[in-house]
Amino acid sequence: MSNYLSLLLGSAICASLSLSTPGLADEKRDAMVKAADNEAGGDYVRTRYLELAQRPFDSQDPRKKALIIGDSHAQDFLNTVLENQALANYQISTRYLPNICQIYLGEEDISGFIEEKNQALCAKADNLTAAKAQIAEADLVIIASSWKPWSAERLSTTLKNLELKPEQTFKIVGRKSFGKINVRSYLRQTDEDLLKLRNPVDEQQMAVNNLLRTQVGAANFVDIHQLICGEGDTCPLFTPDLALISFDGGHLTPAGARYVGSLLFSKPPLAELK
Repeated sequence: MSNYLSLLLGSAICASLSLSTPGLADEKRDAMVKAADNEAGGDYVRTRYLELAQRPFDSQDPRKKALIIGDSHAQDFLNTVLENQALANYQISTRYLPNICQIYLGEEDISGFIEEKNQALCAKADNLTAAKAQIAEADLVIIASSWKPWSAERLSTTLKNLELKPEQTFKIVGRKSFGKINVRSYLRQTDEDLLKLRNPVDEQQMAVNNLLRTQVGAANFVDIHQLICGEGDTCPLFTPDLALISFDGGHLTPAGARYVGSLLFSKPPLAELK
């Protein structure tokens, strides 16, 4: 859908509901519809990450070197960094590994975990073997993904085969999700209702995050779910100032990235890197 059509649709939605949403101000409705535009949201998520993809580290730059690796959730993570001016003492490069291929480095034949239709793409895509030389240069390695159980179960093998040096720091960012996003229903609700809204998350999320934490320990695991959502299996949909956190249930809006990043970089284990 073009941005023009998206704006027309958003205007139509707001107009049709303007008389039935006395608790929600016009500017908040407009901002919510704009934030929920999937096309614009996808562009926001990926653009800066891909600009930094495989960028060589500059040996003349005195800052430390940070390498962010992963799929669109790693792209999300970079946006939380940039929206909060975090990792200011690092030069940053990225490696994009498609979610359909997952994160794994080892001798096991993993072709059985990848759909046949995706195997050709994964054979050509960037991967940890290709990234290993750049990983060896980095002071900080951050891996973020919408992890599948099979890749989460093999994380310890992957890390062993990365052969990180003792002086290198690594962080593993866990899974996040916000459930189904239904903007039409939110436009009919009051501010108070929106602040109370919580969605059940992906049913695998808690189990996969526990798998990851068990293998790397609390000091190296970023439990993004717990930081945003707490101990339960539901997550809020809006920031405290009523901005939509996720436009599609999995990825962050600009306001969501600012909010999530403010949580991530104010608490362990990322606060030390700020």
